[in-house]
Formats: sequence, structure tokens, C-alpha cells
Amino acid sequence: MKTIRFTGPALKAFAKLPDRARVQMRLKLERYAEMGTGDVKALVGVPGLRIRSGSYRAVFVETADAIEVFKVGDRRDIYE
Repeated sequence: MKTIRFTGPALKAFAKLPDRARVQMRLKLERYAEMGTGDVKALVGVPGLRIRSGSYRAVFVETADAIEVFKVGDRRDIYE
């Protein structure tokens, strides 16, 4: 299983999510880190991937041993 790491701003945004959304996002990130499955798409024009959980998104980069989450937020605001 890959390690999941958050940048400072991403961790702050993750903590501000509603409880249910936060739990759901954590489970989806853990499932992706363990099995490589989930609603994940490559970003266009910039490096990275996004994972979808309801109306929230997490943007991350994946290395051989870790997933580095650098943005978390509502789907309307995450790509700005």
C-alpha cells in the first residue's frame, strides 16, 4: 500500500470538509492507495490526477511509493 501524504494547504482544506465527505474521501484515497481503483482521471494540461468523492475532489500526484495530495475541495472551486 502506498503512503498518503497531504501538503499543508491540502490538509487544512481536508479538515474543513463536512464529516461525512471527509470520511468518504479518506476511504476512497485509501482504496486507491491499496488497490489502484476508483474514480480517478488524469488532469489535462497540468501534471497530476484527481479522485472524485461526491461533489468533492482531491488532486494528487502519484509516485512509486506515495500519493501526495496537494488540493482538496468542492468540484466548483478545485481547478482554479
